[in-house]
Amino acid sequence: MTAARRGTAKVPRVLILVCDSFGVGGAPDAEAYGDAGSDTLGNTAAAVGGVHAPNLGALGLGMLTTIAGVEQAAEPGSAHGRLTERSAGKDTTTGHWEMAGIVLDEPFPLYPNGFPPEIIEAFESQIGRKVLGNVPASGTEIIAELGEEHLRTGRPIVYTSGDSVFQVATHTDVVPLPTLYEWCRVARRLLTGEHNVGRVIARPFAGEPGAFVRRPERRDFSVPPPGPTLLDRCVEHAVAVYGVGKIQDIFARQGITEARYSDSNDHGVDLTIDYLRRSGP
Repeated sequence: MTAARRGTAKVPRVLILVCDSFGVGGAPDAEAYGDAGSDTLGNTAAAVGGVHAPNLGALGLGMLTTIAGVEQAAEPGSAHGRLTERSAGKDTTTGHWEMAGIVLDEPFPLYPNGFPPEIIEAFESQIGRKVLGNVPASGTEIIAELGEEHLRTGRPIVYTSGDSVFQVATHTDVVPLPTLYEWCRVARRLLTGEHNVGRVIARPFAGEPGAFVRRPERRDFSVPPPGPTLLDRCVEHAVAVYGVGKIQDIFARQGITEARYSDSNDHGVDLTIDYLRRSGP
C-alpha cells in the first residue's frame, strides 16, 4: 500500500508481507483445532540443527519462540510480537481477512470425510464428468496417486485439506486452463449456505506418471469479504493497494488497485520490490 497518512505525519509506503507456514507457536485455542504443541518454526529449526536468520533475529524473531540458531536480540530494531486471531477458524481466508479488519464469528465449514454426495453430484452434473478422489489429501500426494487415472479418464481430481477448500486438480494436457477455471467457478456457485467453503482452488499440474509437478497457474475463487476491509478503506481514500500472489483472490479482487500473480517465492519477492520502487522513495 502507498501514500498512507496518520495525523500530520506522512507514511509513504506500508508493506504487509505474509509468510505462510511460519508459525511461532500455538494459539490458546490450538487444541480445539488439533494443533496442541504446534510451533512450526521452532520445531523445524530444532529438527535441522538450527537456522541462520540474522536479519530476522535482529528484528526480534528470537523473542517470539525458541528457535535453534536465532538468539534473543538485546535491542531489537523493531516493534514485535505474537498475534492471536479473534476469529473462529484458522484458514488462509480467515487470517488474511482479520488482518484487514474482518472478524468472523463462525468458521468456514471443513470436510474431514470429503464433500457430501449432494455437492459432488451437482458438480459432476454441471461439468459433465465424474470426479476422482473427494478426500482430504496432500495436493502432491493425491496427484501422484490419482494422476495416471486422471490421464486415462479425464475425470478431475477433487480434494480438500485442513482448510475450508474445494480443490480441483487437472493435467494441463487433458483439461485446458480456461476449462479448469470455469469448473472452479461452477463449484464456487454451488458452494453456498451451509457449504459456504472459504475457497475453491484450481490446481493444474503437468508431467508424466511418477513425475507429476504442480503448475504455477493456480487460481483461488474466494468468498467475498462480508464487509469493507482495510484495503477497501484505502482505495476509498485514494491510497493505492497492490497485491502480489493470491492476495487478489483471497479478497475476491475487492479493495485492490493492481495485482500480479507470482509463480514462486522468489518471484513474489521480486514483484513486491518492484511495487515498492514504483510506489515512492
